[in-house]
Amino acid sequence: MKKIAVVGYGVIGKRVADAINVQEDMNLFGVCDVISDWRIQTAVKKGYTIFAATSEAKEKMGSVGIQAAGLFQDLLNKVDLVVDCTPKNIAAGNVETYKKQGLKFIVQGGEKHETTGHSFSAENNYESAIDLDATRVVSCNTTSILRTLTALKRANLLDYARGTLLRRATDPWESHLGGIMNTMVPERDIPSHQGPDAQSVDPDLDVITSAVKVPETLSHMHYWNVKLKKKATKEEVLDAFKTSSRIKLIHYDQGLVSNNTIKEMYLDMGRPWGDMYEVALWEDMLKVVGDELFYAYVVDNQAIVIPETIDAIRALTGIERDGHTSIAKTNKSLGIN
Repeated sequence: MKKIAVVGYGVIGKRVADAINVQEDMNLFGVCDVISDWRIQTAVKKGYTIFAATSEAKEKMGSVGIQAAGLFQDLLNKVDLVVDCTPKNIAAGNVETYKKQGLKFIVQGGEKHETTGHSFSAENNYESAIDLDATRVVSCNTTSILRTLTALKRANLLDYARGTLLRRATDPWESHLGGIMNTMVPERDIPSHQGPDAQSVDPDLDVITSAVKVPETLSHMHYWNVKLKKKATKEEVLDAFKTSSRIKLIHYDQGLVSNNTIKEMYLDMGRPWGDMYEVALWEDMLKVVGDELFYAYVVDNQAIVIPETIDAIRALTGIERDGHTSIAKTNKSLGIN
């Protein structure tokens, strides 16, 4: 099995590590960070092998009883691929190290497309990532855009799309540190960066996005107006969305009227952290008027990219060359129906 390292054990990194750990065809060799607090201590309790990003970090870990197996470079010398989940100002420096060592790596959506020259979304371009040296798993919002629009494109329904994003202010665990209160902050530029980002995966998409930062932390919400290639029925559109195993159709009239009620449902389902790997799209809100489609959905900013990252590992390492097979394996391991 390929040996995989996770560098950066934060919001995304800890989820990626757990997801790798339940795969049957890859091995979580170790996780690396500078922290020595409750976050990395949880990794120790899970039995993960810990590496320190620096000598100073290793010393701090030792002072709280964490025996690091080595330093950052020691980890790189022993693995086949690195998933870098560090903040972008740190990741940029790490990328140069990976390249010099000839080590395959994956970065997250906070990095620019040019960092790797390839951006990844499993249902859209898995095959193009096979055996590459590096890729970038696009951001949470961009992942949701690609899943929904790709489903419409597969059904030959998509002409162009215009979307408005209501973006969470900060990650839930950092709510005490920042974010916005009692206001909304529109992004100045139209399109917002998510539309062009989706085009880095699929240049043929005619998509424009605008975004507003809102004072909540649970998730993002999207509203979409899509021009269809032809007049269609609601059933035809729903059938297109159902071709994606990572779009979950939900019902407003069943009490799922907000992002917090959706989150509660996933907690009740027993998902770790209540994570929603799927796009939660309201079936009974969706409306088709002639050749125009209107729909809305919720995006879990902490979870949606996790299955994509697992599929990206398989593509880059070549351990699975068929995208559909990889998606099915990942879905099964993470409980995605």
